[in-house]
Amino acid sequence: MKEKKKSSIKNRLNGLLLVCMVPLTVIIVYLLVLMNSFSSRYDTIVENITRANAYNINFKEDLDYVMYIIVANSERAEELVGTEQPDIMIDEARGVFEELLEIADSDYARNSLQRILKCLDTLETRVDEIVDDARVSGTYDKNMERLDSNVRILTELIQEQIQQYIYYESTNLENLREGIRSDVDAVIRIITVVSVLIVVGALLISRRVMASVTKPIENLSRMTQQAAGGDFEVRAHEDKIEEMEILNSSFNRMVEQIGDLVEGIRVEQKNLRATELRLLQAQINPHFLYNTLDTIIWLAESGEKEQVVNMVSSLSDFFRTTLSKGRDYITVGEEAAHIRSYLEIQQFRYQDILEYEIRIPEELHGYQILKLTLQPLVENALYHGIKNKRGLGHIRVFGEQQGDCLIFTVQDDGMGMDEEKLSQVRRIIRGKAGDPKILPGQAGGPQAMPGQTGSPQDPSDPSGFGLFNVQQRLQLNYGAEYGLSVESVYGEGTKAVVTIPAIKY
Repeated sequence: MKEKKKSSIKNRLNGLLLVCMVPLTVIIVYLLVLMNSFSSRYDTIVENITRANAYNINFKEDLDYVMYIIVANSERAEELVGTEQPDIMIDEARGVFEELLEIADSDYARNSLQRILKCLDTLETRVDEIVDDARVSGTYDKNMERLDSNVRILTELIQEQIQQYIYYESTNLENLREGIRSDVDAVIRIITVVSVLIVVGALLISRRVMASVTKPIENLSRMTQQAAGGDFEVRAHEDKIEEMEILNSSFNRMVEQIGDLVEGIRVEQKNLRATELRLLQAQINPHFLYNTLDTIIWLAESGEKEQVVNMVSSLSDFFRTTLSKGRDYITVGEEAAHIRSYLEIQQFRYQDILEYEIRIPEELHGYQILKLTLQPLVENALYHGIKNKRGLGHIRVFGEQQGDCLIFTVQDDGMGMDEEKLSQVRRIIRGKAGDPKILPGQAGGPQAMPGQTGSPQDPSDPSGFGLFNVQQRLQLNYGAEYGLSVESVYGEGTKAVVTIPAIKY
């Protein structure tokens, strides 16, 4: 089935704009052409009237006066007015009316102008006869008669014909005005009808455009509310509008990714809780508890009351911090007190082989740290470093702030590890030992028993379980850029470094 071509909001709005603009543009162009036509016709008529009117006022009087001077003062005519002046005046008039004849737009105007030109030709002949006879003595009376009967009659006739032409052109001007009024009325009616059609068309099209845009947006808004309510199975349907199709596709991808992220967070939280539970179970180690109680009984039987009080106090502090009323985060000061309680208890049992030092500046005590971060590292240092040394060993715990990070170091001078064992421990910390798809404590994964300090995947590993769980909890809570690193030299000792963000509690 051929896929239908999707239209964009931009194209629909452009269509709406065309519906409004094209008729308006046509009307505006028509009005401009009409106005230009009226203006051109008006200017032509006014110019014709102006040019003709100039001869209507002055031509007869001027020519009659010049001819009278020539007839009355024939001897001084050349000196007074010039005998060629009448011909010049007639030629100028002829030139003007010939130009008017060329642009005449009606038979009446052309006939009037042709009559004027014929009269000018006749007038020129009569003027030449009078001018020629004026040079001959004894022709004064004859020329005066000619002046009255020929020249003055002709100039009067020409004047009347010019007035008729002017009247005709004035009538044209009035007709033009009426035509303009009629055309304006017609244009107003056309504009009214077209405007109504444009408004109706624009309303219909805009309603369709708005419906095609707002309805998908309302649907998308409703589905967004469903997604905000936790329904990540909701999906937007395809749409005919290109932009809405892009929004719907992006929304579907976003909801799918959010659903995957939420599910991933849920699984991570489940793993984190399982890891914390296993770690808590490891801390409530029955062997550790039994051995501590045995030590307390032995001290009590020996009459070491003060030592018994110290042991019980340290044990109480140890388990109080271990439980921490269900809190995930405690202060650095509480974590330092926790490992101090643990080392105090262990030093009663291993006083011949264990010495410890805790140097965490007090200015760091107000920062937060994930509970049970340092104690498992101290326990590994004791059981897999100091005890295997067969001699006095030292455990040192340091803390410092570097920029936006807190750096904690747990270092022992025990047996350490060779390169092969260190590589194995590092792989376990990164979660790459055994099957990387199954983490300890997950369904199908091996379980660590309370008191077990080896890796759940490799029971012979000396420190995998504690280190792996510390690393997993740190990265689940703080991010992949934080966590645990281990360095070791066989025969010299091991150093575990924890990096976490510096966050005030």
